[in-house]
Amino acid sequence: MSKIKDVAVIGTGVIGTGWIIRCLAHGKRVRAYDINLKNKDDLIKEIKRTKPFIKKIYSKNKFNLSNLLFFTKLDEALVNAEFIFECVPENYNMKIKLMKQIGLFSKPSSIISSSSSGLLPSRIYSKCKNPQRGLIGHPFNPVYLLPGIEIVPGKKTKKVFINKAKKFFKSLSMSPIMVKKELPGYLADRLQEALWREGLHIINEGQASTEDLDRAIEDGPGLRWSLMGTFLTFHLAGGKAGMKHMLEQFGPALKLPWTKLKSPMLTKKLINRLVSGTKKQSKGKSVAKISNIRDEYLVDLLKLRKKYENKIRN
Repeated sequence: MSKIKDVAVIGTGVIGTGWIIRCLAHGKRVRAYDINLKNKDDLIKEIKRTKPFIKKIYSKNKFNLSNLLFFTKLDEALVNAEFIFECVPENYNMKIKLMKQIGLFSKPSSIISSSSSGLLPSRIYSKCKNPQRGLIGHPFNPVYLLPGIEIVPGKKTKKVFINKAKKFFKSLSMSPIMVKKELPGYLADRLQEALWREGLHIINEGQASTEDLDRAIEDGPGLRWSLMGTFLTFHLAGGKAGMKHMLEQFGPALKLPWTKLKSPMLTKKLINRLVSGTKKQSKGKSVAKISNIRDEYLVDLLKLRKKYENKIRN
């Protein structure tokens, strides 16, 4: 188990807030940094909203807010931090500049983890002091509940820091996915991007609504994917012979022009269809209200999945 106790979270948007909640739930001491002091109120509000779900999933009776400190000066937030979460927008220039500062203000032995969802770590850490301790730790939203975390090394990342990061994420009740080498988009977002891109084409051409496409996943593949991914699902589709027969039977269909690999232009018409479609799906419920429903569902689903996943994976 990881001995890391003191962490810093740089940026308190959706992802940064998720990391703060998850770390507090696991007894870590958190120093949060945001240039805007007003964001502290939003952070506390979100911590209070998620507390019931945190207690259910982690069986934590204590959620000590005294372990959280908020700073508007970067150097103060990094004091004694053994693990640093960088959670600023997906922008190379912004991240490179920030990593240079973090490298100067942090302890040389501290691990720096960018929550980027697709940028290359070698470029992000190109001007950072001691880049061998820099890596990608890409989580999934909501960070405080979902266990997946993609660990992506840069060209200069040393194995000792990768191993320490892996232990640390496990101490947060997470299941690390070790990406062998850096690639744009990593693993999960490349798969999500393909689905998203295809959906945009279908909506753009007026063949379905956002609700139709969501239902196509919710009531079909999504139910299977919550227990097993694409490849094991297709293995079962082959019957007794498994993947071998599946490829023989359905492999030729890969040559058919079912999908469009390039993204459509985000025209005003397409944007309006996406916005109006999801607004209709929301049925007047606020984002916070739908988030509560999602979180309650995920807690129940994660508990149910534990009952079955060991039968497949062990």
